[in-house]
Amino acid sequence: LTVDLLAVKYVDRIGHKNAILIAHGTIAMGLAGLAIFPVLFPTPYTGLLMAVVLYAIGGGLIEVLVSPIVESCPTKNKSATMSLLHSFYCWGHVFVVIASTLFFVVVGIDHWQTLAIIWACVPIANGIYFYFVPIVPSPSGEHTLSIRGLGKNKLFWALILIMICAGAAEQSMSQWASTFAETGLGVSKTIGDLAGPCLFAICMGLARVFYAKMSHRINLSNFMLGSGVLCIVSYGIIAFSPVPVFAFMASALCGLSVGIMWPGTVSIGAEKIPSGGTGMFAFFALAGDIGCATGPTVVGAIFEQTNILQWGFTFAMIFPILLLVGVWFCKKHRSV
Repeated sequence: LTVDLLAVKYVDRIGHKNAILIAHGTIAMGLAGLAIFPVLFPTPYTGLLMAVVLYAIGGGLIEVLVSPIVESCPTKNKSATMSLLHSFYCWGHVFVVIASTLFFVVVGIDHWQTLAIIWACVPIANGIYFYFVPIVPSPSGEHTLSIRGLGKNKLFWALILIMICAGAAEQSMSQWASTFAETGLGVSKTIGDLAGPCLFAICMGLARVFYAKMSHRINLSNFMLGSGVLCIVSYGIIAFSPVPVFAFMASALCGLSVGIMWPGTVSIGAEKIPSGGTGMFAFFALAGDIGCATGPTVVGAIFEQTNILQWGFTFAMIFPILLLVGVWFCKKHRSV
C-alpha cells in the first residue's frame, strides 16, 4: 500500500523500466531473504519481517507498472490485452500452489527455506529478460492530469470504489477458500489448498481469457454488471446453502464472477480518463490492495466472533453490491 501511494509521485521520475527492474530485484531479495534473513538478524521474526517488506515493495511496484506498460503497447484491443495480462496472475497463483504443495509432499515442509530460494530464481530470470525488452516512454506530465485533477473527477472516484470492491470480493474468497474446503468438506490441508485456492484461481483465469478472446463481441460494462450479479449469487449460495458441496462449488463460481472486475476497471479507466497517467494506475493499485486487505480481514473478524465462516461471506456480499453501483455509474458517465 505504501509503495502504491509513493508510486503516484515518484515512478515517472524513476522511469518505468528502471522501476520494474528494481521491483524484480527487491522481490528476489525478499523471497531469498525468507530463508537467509532469520539467521542474520538477532531474532528470526525480524528477519522474516524484513523479507516481507522487500518483496512487498517489488510486488507493489509491479502491480502499479504492468498495467500502464501494457496499455502503452501498440495493440488494437486494449481491454482484451489487459484481461489476458491479468489472467497470468491466476496461472501464476495456480502454479505456485501446486508446485509448492508437491514440494512439501515430496521433500517435506521442513525444507521450506529451499523452496523460498527456488522461487527467488523466477524474478531474477524475469528481471534479466525484462532488461532487454523495449519500453515505450511514459507520457510527459503536461499531458496528464494532476493528483488534484484526478481528485475532482467523479468518474475517478467511482472507479476507485470499484477497485476496492473488486479486490475485496476477489480476496475474501481466495484467502478463505482453503479454510472453507477444510471445514466444510472435512478434507486435509493439502487437499484444501489444492481444491480451494487452485479451483478459484483457475476459474478466475478462465474468465479473463474468455473475455480476452470474446471482447470484440462483448460490452465490457455489461459483462462487469453480469459478473457482479453472479458474484452476489455465488456469495449467497456459500452463505446460505445447507449442502457443503454446493457451497464449495459456488466458490469456483465466484472465481468466474470476479475475473473481469480488476482488469475491466483498469481498462475502463484507461478509456474514459485517457489523461490519467501512471498516477491513476497507481491509485487503482492502491485501491485494489486496500480491498484485498479489507475483504479477508472482515470475513476473518466475523468468523472469529461467530465461529461461523458463512456469516463472514454473508457480510462480504456488500462488496459486489457496491461494485454494481460503481459500474452502473461509470456506464452512464461520459469519457473525460
